[in-house]
This record gives sequence, structure tokens and C-alpha cells, in this order.
Amino acid sequence: MRKVVAALLPALALAYTPSSFLGQNTNGRAMTRRTAAPSALVMREGPIGVGVIGAGRIGVVHLEALASCPDARPVIISNPTVSKAEAAAKKFNVPNWTGDDMEVINHPDVEAVWICSPSSFHADQIKACAAAGKHVFCEKPIATDLPETIEAINACKIADVKLMTALQRRFDPNFARVREAITNNEIGSPIVAKLCSRDPAPPPFSYVEGSGGIFKDMAVHDLDMSRFLMGEEPEAILAYGACMIDKEIEKLPGAEAYDTASVIIKYPGGKHAFIDVCRQAPYGYDQRAEVLGTKGMIQTDNMYPNTARVYTNSFTGNADMPYDFFMSRYKEAYIRESEAFCKALVNDEPSPCSGEDGLFALIMAIAAEKSAAEGRWVQFSEIPETVVCTDPLNCQIDFAGADAEAEGSEDAEGSEKSSNGFFGWGKKKGKDKKSAFGQAASQLID
Repeated sequence: MRKVVAALLPALALAYTPSSFLGQNTNGRAMTRRTAAPSALVMREGPIGVGVIGAGRIGVVHLEALASCPDARPVIISNPTVSKAEAAAKKFNVPNWTGDDMEVINHPDVEAVWICSPSSFHADQIKACAAAGKHVFCEKPIATDLPETIEAINACKIADVKLMTALQRRFDPNFARVREAITNNEIGSPIVAKLCSRDPAPPPFSYVEGSGGIFKDMAVHDLDMSRFLMGEEPEAILAYGACMIDKEIEKLPGAEAYDTASVIIKYPGGKHAFIDVCRQAPYGYDQRAEVLGTKGMIQTDNMYPNTARVYTNSFTGNADMPYDFFMSRYKEAYIRESEAFCKALVNDEPSPCSGEDGLFALIMAIAAEKSAAEGRWVQFSEIPETVVCTDPLNCQIDFAGADAEAEGSEDAEGSEKSSNGFFGWGKKKGKDKKSAFGQAASQLID
């Protein structure tokens, strides 16, 4: 494996291709694409130099979180519309701004890059960061499909840089407390988990179109949270989706046509999780969790702007509705996840939410969409079988090969398969190929 990695290092430095996530620099000149500059990153003393790609809503949220993080020093921010980058930089005292993501990645004072750009650019930008020797904090998803996700994770492993998937709910104090109750055996072994995620109002059509659908765009957080709380790898999923709110989206393909969905997930030993998601809850942002264990139960309630309650002859209850936006509801979580990754960089610890976590969350979302489309239970192991990797940086979907393998499933258990599916370059002994996550891990560099 070391020989494979060594041989791929030069290719990694040249692998990044133009992403079109470009704009103008601070002088107003159109930018041209530059390749990532290979470098050997040496962590400096003091706060970590951070660059931010993307000055949209989520980019500004992360920049605000970084501004309050003692281990981080924001150096530069980019956005295709330079005025947005400039406004964010001035608001949070960032000395540099640009319209070119590569200026962030190649900046000599940047040691880690926060990727907050549209999802379609993530994989290329992660590979560019790896080629430049920069650690990566990436908003979910790592990529929009499995092949690019695997390639991006491997690129970071080849370059020996840390990669964090930003699944912020893991760092929310409420959800973290539920996880703590499970790991500390306060409620015994988990039996059933229930997760609810409902937005205050549906997003515009322009957002839903191309978003990847309700499972990849929205429910992916709940799917990941079920795995996080159960502490085991799931086995199968049953999902159902419908359009109940915004009939305009019904014409969109696949799961993009759903604004409401329900999911059941099977875990080993009969454990299971229920998830319901909806893009509209008129009473506010509804984010709740409940886990029943063999010794008790723990549940969370919604977050409110204050604790004030009103008591009259016609009403008793909270004076105000729950938070009505994810950025206010999860403000503390965004700060805590940035602090956690900076701490991992400073102390050279594993990423607190790894690239593998992002890969497995995507597998769960893809399986949910498949289940909803086909109206049946889907084994998670069905999903990785659609991917073939010829080397760590070259993977692709191979549905024909997966279908052929399914037809030939009568082969003796444990026999060698063809090079189709997840039986390409990554034939690693000792991996649990029966598990979707074992199959996926077999394609990642150790």
C-alpha cells in the first residue's frame, strides 16, 4: 500500500481541475485558475491560520464561530462575488479577501481550510487542499456521489492531512448529552431511537432543484445522528417520501420531489430508529430526539430564544416560539465543532467527525432514496456495490457491474468476485465485506 501511496503523490498535486468557483480578486481583475501548490505543512506555534472558502450563509456562520475560537486565526476568505467576501472579512476583521478559492488554499499563512462553498465544488476543493498540504474542514457533504467522496477522503490520506466532515448536530449540547447518557450507561443499552427534524418553512424551488433531495440535503443529519447515538453500523432501511407542502416541487426528479419523509432503520440485535422530516413546521424549528434504553429513557426538547412563559385564562406556555432558523438553533454547535477540529489540529488528534463519517452518512441517504423509490427495505450493503475503484483516486459508478453481481449472488459465500463493484483495487483482507461500511472502508487507504 505504501508503494501505491508514494506513486500517487505526484498525481495528487496535479489532480485538481478548474471548479468555476471563481470571481475577481480585491483589485477587480478576473482570476485565472492556478493549480494547488504542493507543500509539506508544518503546524506553527499559536493559533492556526485558517482560510474560508465561501461567504454565503454557512460561510459567515463558520467565520463567526472561528472568530470566537482561541485556537484559530482567520487569514483570508473567498467568494465568487467578491463584495460578499469583503463584507464578511471586514465584519470579522479578516485581513484578506478574494474571489479565487485557490488564493485561499495556496495562501502561505493558511494551515487549514474551511470549505463552505456549494456542494458540487467540495470534492475538487478538498483534493486541492490535500495537494497543497492543508487540513480540511468541509461542510456536508464531502461530495455529491460515492466515487468522488472516496477519492476526496483518499486524497487527504495520501497527503497526510486531516479531514473533518461538518455534521454539526454531533456537537450540539442537547444531542451530545443524549450520546453521553448512552455511553455512560445511564439509560442502559439503546432499544429504540426517535428523531424529528422539521423546518419552519420550505425553501424556494431554486434551492430544492439540484439539492439532492430530502434525504441527502435534510435527513442526512438525522440519519447520521441515529448512527451516532446507536453506536453501531446500521443494516437496512425503509423510507417513504411524499409532497405535502409545496406542490411545485412535485415535477422534480427523485427525492427532490419530496418535502416530507419517514424512515425506519434496522440496527444489529433488533435495535431500530425512527426518523420523520418535513420542510414545514409553522410553529418553529422542530428538532427533537428520544432514546429508549433497557434502564430508562432520555429525550430533548426544542430550543427557545428565552425561558419566559405566559400564564393567562386562555393560554399557558412559552412566551415565544422555538428558534425559527438553523443558524440560530445550532449557533453553539457551530462554535463547538470548530473548536473541536482546531483542538485536533493543535494536539495532532484524530478528526472528531471524520471523512468516513461523511461517507457513511451519504451511503445511508442514498439507501433511503432507493428505498423510497422502490418501496422496499434496502440493505445498506447494496449501495457500495455500485462503485468500482481502479486506484485510490479513480472511482466511478458501475451499475451494470452491480446488477451482474446481484444476478450471480448464488456464488459460494466468501468466493472472490469480479473486479466490479467494491472488489476493485481495495481487496483488503480482514474487512467485513458483508457490511456496507466494511465495503466502503475497503476502498480507503489505511
